Amino acid sequence: MERTNLHKIIFESDTPMGKTYDVVLIIAIFLSIIVAFVESIRTLALTYKHFLEVIEAIMTVLFTFDYVARLYCAPKAKDYALSFFGIIDFISTIPPYLAIVFPSARYMLLLRSFRFIRIFRVFKLFSFLNEGHLLLQSLRRSLNKILVYFMFVLILVTCMGTLMYLAEGNRPGTSFTDLGTSVYYAIVTMTTVGYGDITPITPVGRLLSAFVMLLGYTIIAIPTGIVTATFVDETNRKVEHNECPRCGGKVNPKDRYCSHCGEKL
Repeated sequence: MERTNLHKIIFESDTPMGKTYDVVLIIAIFLSIIVAFVESIRTLALTYKHFLEVIEAIMTVLFTFDYVARLYCAPKAKDYALSFFGIIDFISTIPPYLAIVFPSARYMLLLRSFRFIRIFRVFKLFSFLNEGHLLLQSLRRSLNKILVYFMFVLILVTCMGTLMYLAEGNRPGTSFTDLGTSVYYAIVTMTTVGYGDITPITPVGRLLSAFVMLLGYTIIAIPTGIVTATFVDETNRKVEHNECPRCGGKVNPKDRYCSHCGEKL
């Protein structure tokens, strides 16, 4: 098969052959993930050992062929290999080979689930990709604020953990044996997880715990508010300098939709 025709089948889903190829790959990814889960159940793994080995061998050959073929027919093999999908394809291909030396590495094939992202391209769900891009942009713009918030929370749980250690650390049979354990308790309590493996026994310790619980409810939603506000700002961004606010592509003043990403202007 010519390199150009192979490129159309593997990298494009506009043709019947290309779409069929992508659908087969998606089914193979789904099947390989099911095999991984079944293999983790020892009774089933022993009962269907040979069958599972055959399925995994077929999947390994298929994904190896897919990765090598993509490298072969890509316009620039290096660009594909270093791209997001190229790295995901490589990582999802090597686990069976690594498992020869490191048996536990075979479960890395669950990373093949990332390849389900291609389903958006196969079934023309580009509007979902646009929404995903909008969310990523919002997270990227909110990163500095979230980092400042995270540092504040880190300092806060350290202080609260220290106070808990001072209140509980000197009691006989206490669970607060050291500062690290006390900070861990503060983190679990402030995030409202509450494992219950460590509990205060003194009145002061319980009072501090109640304060940490209430404090956790007041600050746990702050990152969500930061991202939501940025998300709204991103959604309301207007066209400036004839550039799409989503992808930065050139648009005409009268355009209602971006010709590059399909974003409504």
